[in-house]
Amino acid sequence: MSTKRKTVRVRPKRRVRKKSGETASKRVSDWSFPGRSLPALISLIAIAGLVAVGFVLYTNAAGSGFFDLRSVEIYGVSRAPAEDIEKIVRVNVGRAGVWNTDLQELKQKIEKVPFVKSAAVARRLPAGIVVSISERVPVARVRIGNGDFLVDNDGEILAPAESGDTQFPVLLLGWDQEKSERAAKENSERLKLYQKMLTEWRDYDLATRVKAVDLTSLREPRAVLDDSGFPISIVLGRDNFGRRLSDGIKAIVGKGEIFEAVEFMGPNMRLVERKQKR
Repeated sequence: MSTKRKTVRVRPKRRVRKKSGETASKRVSDWSFPGRSLPALISLIAIAGLVAVGFVLYTNAAGSGFFDLRSVEIYGVSRAPAEDIEKIVRVNVGRAGVWNTDLQELKQKIEKVPFVKSAAVARRLPAGIVVSISERVPVARVRIGNGDFLVDNDGEILAPAESGDTQFPVLLLGWDQEKSERAAKENSERLKLYQKMLTEWRDYDLATRVKAVDLTSLREPRAVLDDSGFPISIVLGRDNFGRRLSDGIKAIVGKGEIFEAVEFMGPNMRLVERKQKR
């Protein structure tokens, strides 16, 4: 028996050709990085050179007196002493120069000057400092200890009061000097009462008749004035300060030698005789 052989033909695999676009892309990517890095490297070198030149120029300028202080501008001062503020600036800028001065430290020192509430400090290069002041505003003339002082709305003691200060002709008595929350609260109430009284008395054209207001007792405020060469007090109550002062003055005018006080008991009025007559 004869055996027939089977013949198996094996087709050769076709070679897959890469598209021309892919080949071109690879060629570009293979050579693109070195081409792009060269300009970037040049840019970095140029920037570093500029920084170095700038540093050298700054060092030379700082050492040559370029930033030495030559002008001080101060704005917003009315009661605060501008000459004291300028002196602080010049002393603190000193040898450091305008560029190297610690502005925050300078600001803190200026804010310790009387009447200065806050300060904004800025450089005006190359050789100037500009200071803008927000002042504390006095609202009362207060007897504290043996002296009279100007006080602002926050109860801060600003400066000694000058004699004959026409802005605050009425002196506030009864200020609590204790350092406590209670004292601070009561002093704040005293300032509010004082300002309200002044406003009403000016409306009645009586503010100049009053020498002082005694607010030792917040429940029993008293206006202190002179009549016939004698001191008298008028107990005002808690409201209607203008009308009560007017009524009290009318009741006691010319009788200061006999009576020492006027007291209001609701709608009624009582004159208090002096214990000892001169």
